[in-house]
Amino acid sequence: MGKRLLEQKSRIDTERRYTPREALELLKELDGAKFDESVEAHVHLNVDPRRADQMVRGTLMLPNGTGKTRRVAVFADGDKAREAEEAGADVVGSDDLAARIREQSFMDFDVAVATPDQMRIVGPLGQILGPRGLMPNPKSGTVTMDIGKAVEDIKRGKIEYRVDRYGIIHGIIGKKSFDLDSLVENYFALREELQRARPAPVKGRYFKSISLTTTMGPSVKVDPAIDKD
Repeated sequence: MGKRLLEQKSRIDTERRYTPREALELLKELDGAKFDESVEAHVHLNVDPRRADQMVRGTLMLPNGTGKTRRVAVFADGDKAREAEEAGADVVGSDDLAARIREQSFMDFDVAVATPDQMRIVGPLGQILGPRGLMPNPKSGTVTMDIGKAVEDIKRGKIEYRVDRYGIIHGIIGKKSFDLDSLVENYFALREELQRARPAPVKGRYFKSISLTTTMGPSVKVDPAIDKD
């Protein structure tokens, strides 16, 4: 463990559950990396992801964005391809794009979007895109005819969330350079969205634990019961 990380950890009370504002303020004060680190939320939910009726998944437009520029690949042709390009897509194609991914291991993008008719081309790429979380899906709004809006939303900070096999949601809520109020607002937007997505079969406490961290920093435990600033 590096000297810097040890110094950061020494300033955190590991027995305490901070308010979200206190936790974010502390993370901003810690002497971190030389680059602008992302601020991440890790939310442990009381769900069983093995059950289809307890899968928590969706999309969210953070009010202040993520501060991260995401590269978008679009599977479309004709007018929809032109629409994607005009909206700012980084790479647009159809069979040719699928061939680049399959034969040249082209993966220089963070999100893949497709029009419904293109799924016959995208489907066979499931073994490549699926494990990387890049497979277009109607539930996440990445299979759509409104391709321009989808690209614009992603570029503006729309994020996809999905509970992992341990029942944890991992999400970026901004950059360390963001002002404190913007980070707090993004945090509560994520928490509110996860509350909205609570599966009906889940009983009792829903938020088991929440921690906030930066890319290279230690985590700070947050009181999961606090639902507003």
